[in-house]
Amino acid sequence: MSTPFDPNGPLRIAYLTYRGKPHVGGQGVYTRHLTKALVDLGHHVEVFGGQPYPVLDPRIALHKLPSLDIFNDQYPGRFPAYWEIKDRPAFVEMAQFLKGTFGEPRTFSLRALRALRTRVNDFDLVHDNQCLGYGILDIEKLFPTIVTLHHPITKDRKLEMDHAPNWWKKRAIGRWYSFVKMQGKVASRMPRVVVVSENSINDIHQDMGVSLDRMRLVPVGVDPDLFTPLPSIIRKPGHLITTASADVALKGLSYLLEAIAKLRTERDIHLTIIGKPREGANADLIRKLNLQDCITHVSGVSDERIVELYAESELAVVPSLYEGFSLPAVEAMATGICLVATTGGALPEVTGRDNDTVLSCAPGDAEALAATIRRGLDNAELRNRVGLAGRQRVIERWSWRYCASLTVDQYREVLAMPHNQEKLRRRSAH
Repeated sequence: MSTPFDPNGPLRIAYLTYRGKPHVGGQGVYTRHLTKALVDLGHHVEVFGGQPYPVLDPRIALHKLPSLDIFNDQYPGRFPAYWEIKDRPAFVEMAQFLKGTFGEPRTFSLRALRALRTRVNDFDLVHDNQCLGYGILDIEKLFPTIVTLHHPITKDRKLEMDHAPNWWKKRAIGRWYSFVKMQGKVASRMPRVVVVSENSINDIHQDMGVSLDRMRLVPVGVDPDLFTPLPSIIRKPGHLITTASADVALKGLSYLLEAIAKLRTERDIHLTIIGKPREGANADLIRKLNLQDCITHVSGVSDERIVELYAESELAVVPSLYEGFSLPAVEAMATGICLVATTGGALPEVTGRDNDTVLSCAPGDAEALAATIRRGLDNAELRNRVGLAGRQRVIERWSWRYCASLTVDQYREVLAMPHNQEKLRRRSAH
């Protein structure tokens, strides 16, 4: 017989992440720090992940579930060889690629199901990080299951389509994002969906039809001891910093580039972009605006180096059109740098009031963004005051340990649900 489940004891958690994004990207940061904080609280965590694989605390086992890796950084959109199509998930992934759709969430969920079927007695609960493929429904039949949905991908799809240059591009974007319909169906059938902001809860309900009574707010965190002010480093006049983990319209980088072009006509200015340079609309815009000499891309560096980059800059900028939370915003605020951010999505919920803990402006407006950046660059006292107040806001409201503690509360609520108690009883009987 299996060891009886102790509802108040340490939990054994299988954590799923189909894209770990080691160095940048909210899902990768969430995975790395939440799983570490769960282990710090005494729980056992094993991660099942697809490429690009997450970077984890050494106490946490990573089970690699390799995809065809069609959309890798070196050769995005590569065509897999026939000998790579070895099983049903690979066949489905290839078929969806040929149809012009993004198949990784669905096929990762099938691979995760296959891996977990042989380990039913090893875990008390499965935590899915925004995969929401159809296989998650079958996993939920075997294990008590909870999912995190950072924000509805419907927002990404809408913004990409709004910025598409023609009908053919709109059609291709609609096909690519067809997985969103699947995610809505799966999320609507999950007993508990963890969401990172009130704004996202409302948007997920409206856009994806997930019942409000199934969702719970668990804000994410930051490590204020790592993301901390470095007073020994002198800030460089006119230097800005931003994070662009993806070259998508939702992140609003094009508006920041246009703002930089306006500001450089009146002053020396430089922008550091944390993220890989990618060919595409923003790269074209940098060349069109002749900004090559005042922009630096930085990627693949440690968190410690990112903190140094914040300390070297006068302002951090989050120009997003929409955010479900924005880890880059809270990480920047934790370092004591003055933050310039739009009011897109959940950003006001995260950053606080204009002139108190952030300098804010409307999203999608390069003129307003330039004016707000100018306001910050021209007033050292304002920068210092807002930066200090921003760090205090982060310390008071967000830490990964607090996030993990609230997440465990949700685990225990899910485990106490009658249908999950029945699963645990059946397991104990064998």
